[in-house]
Amino acid sequence: MRCFVGGLSVLGPGLPGWAASESALAGREPWNWAEPSAPPPALLPPTERRRAGQTTRFALAAAMEATEGEDRATLETVFASSNGDGAVVGAILDTLHEPEGMVSPTQFHNSVHNAAAGYWHIAVGSAAPSVSVGGHDGVFAAGLVAAMAAIATGSGRVLLCGYDTPMPPPLRDVRRTDFPFAAAFLLHAGPGAGARAALEMTYRAGPPPAAAVPDALDMLAEGNTAAHAVPLLRAIAARRARVLHLKLAADAHLEIRVTPC
Repeated sequence: MRCFVGGLSVLGPGLPGWAASESALAGREPWNWAEPSAPPPALLPPTERRRAGQTTRFALAAAMEATEGEDRATLETVFASSNGDGAVVGAILDTLHEPEGMVSPTQFHNSVHNAAAGYWHIAVGSAAPSVSVGGHDGVFAAGLVAAMAAIATGSGRVLLCGYDTPMPPPLRDVRRTDFPFAAAFLLHAGPGAGARAALEMTYRAGPPPAAAVPDALDMLAEGNTAAHAVPLLRAIAARRARVLHLKLAADAHLEIRVTPC
């Protein structure tokens, strides 16, 4: 399958948005750790903005930057997250251990896996198709498969947003997520004027081949599975042709050929 990448965004440690991070991703400037943050999503009405938690804020902030200048209401979307809103799920589980055990409606609607996608489509007034996927450690690759499949079957433009935020105890003891991270890609069927790179994706059986020793930026994936997007972001920022291998499952991976436009 093949597509083209237009708008981009990244929010993670020392990566405060695509415009501010492109030089570090390309290796033209040093990368330094800094605590990531995301503002309340300005697109949401005040009531919905107050209800949106950290996970939704990161997802929507990334989606907003990647779609600047676009007609957002027309975009098909794929939101990919391993954890969903783990903070909300953890709070609900704590509540269920209390004598009353009353779960608030706000907690409930934020706990579903497509909460971030729902907030996005409310914010931009979109009734376009939307898919929310999981995928454990292969979640970014799973999201990329879903987005490129949509392109291959006739969608002109698809917004892919991969994101995860830390889990509360005791969930964090069984699902490591050290810091928030989100990345977004606006994918096109054709090489429009704003295209940055072409992607060709091939499914491969077996685990990814052994790679060179990763540097500190690539090691972000050890602390957040959504950061498996970093090598793709780096290849696009550097404007160099590369072949990447992204873990999809224990016995499968994706081979991604990146060609700058």
